[in-house]
Amino acid sequence: MKKTKNRWLIALSAVGIHISIGSVYAWSVFTNPLIEQYGWELSYVSLTFSIAILFLGLSAAFMGHFVEKYGPRTSGIVAAGFFGIGMMASGGAAVLESLWLLYITYGILAGIGLGIGYITPVSTLVKWFPDRRGLATGLAIMGFGFSAMIASPIMANLIDTVGIPATFFILGLIYFIVMMASALYLERPPEGYMNEFSEEKKKTPDLSQLTANEAVKTRRFWLLWVMLFINITCGIAILSVASPIAQEIAGLSTGAAAAMVGIMGFFNGAGRIAWASISDYMGRPNVYSTFFLIQIIAFFTLPAITHALLFQLVLFLIISCYGGGFASVPAYIGDLFGTKQLGAIHGYILTAWAAAGLVGPLLVSWIREATESYVLTLSIFGISLAAAFIVSLWIRLDIRQLKQENEDSQRNTA
Repeated sequence: MKKTKNRWLIALSAVGIHISIGSVYAWSVFTNPLIEQYGWELSYVSLTFSIAILFLGLSAAFMGHFVEKYGPRTSGIVAAGFFGIGMMASGGAAVLESLWLLYITYGILAGIGLGIGYITPVSTLVKWFPDRRGLATGLAIMGFGFSAMIASPIMANLIDTVGIPATFFILGLIYFIVMMASALYLERPPEGYMNEFSEEKKKTPDLSQLTANEAVKTRRFWLLWVMLFINITCGIAILSVASPIAQEIAGLSTGAAAAMVGIMGFFNGAGRIAWASISDYMGRPNVYSTFFLIQIIAFFTLPAITHALLFQLVLFLIISCYGGGFASVPAYIGDLFGTKQLGAIHGYILTAWAAAGLVGPLLVSWIREATESYVLTLSIFGISLAAAFIVSLWIRLDIRQLKQENEDSQRNTA
């Protein structure tokens, strides 16, 4: 008999992939050096990051079926190729001083690797951890959140010592090796793995077993999409302007605000593992409603908080909910639609990320310029989160109805 792999090493492999691709959140480290060395404008350099996030969402949506068909090992190797080669090729773009080539190499190629790499381990982990879905997906996605903390100082040091092109070459090669080694260990669990948690024996069986194309035709898919979209829009918006907001409202110095942004990276990662683990005990619907309640209060009270430490603590809480939304959604998908095509459904849901990545920063900048204050911005996001809270209650009606239908069906069968 073939020996069953250690599921915690499978989880570690997932972290290896996510901690590599999560370095995209450290893109801002490249911003000033690229502007200073090549004379490119800030908006043009920042567009590289936006393109990468856009292609993350698009490739996750369109390549979800590829992940399900060919399995985590093949799709992980493909992700390593796109991301690693995209990063190394970005070094070539820097050598040639071509911004358009950087858009193609980092924005499109690495962006495609981001999307495939993001969804590849998640559906596999859900199947390896049927008893602790939230913890498993939280572990992997935690790596994505923590990555910027690890990558930022390394990137800054490399840029100072070996220059921009060599930094891209070195990091691209390292990420390629780490992702490739991680992908080669990944595989689906064997047939009949942990039968004690099979659908018939689980206390709370999955509500359905749908394909991705069936899932998108249900109302609960779109309710979940809206919840994730609002949570990400508000979180990304706060991330993009955290420093100026803290300086304007709480009076933080430039240095203190910069330090706060670094600490936010920790809470982004910690929130992913903490909230996802809590969701195993509270249930995914309760966790999402809790996210939104916390953030409604936080966004409406932030403008009145002038105490620097308290202001920062509230911001950290918001960012933990932002990270927790990402980490809890794969397990929520498994609860609602089953694991038949979880990777593909997760890919479709992540189009909310691509949309929010464009809407959030643009919206907060537009409102700030129009009102010359961040107060109205925070209030608008508070109202948006109140709408998300209502949606989180609405989806419960669908869940309750589906549970009743399943119970009626079982009684009729019996």
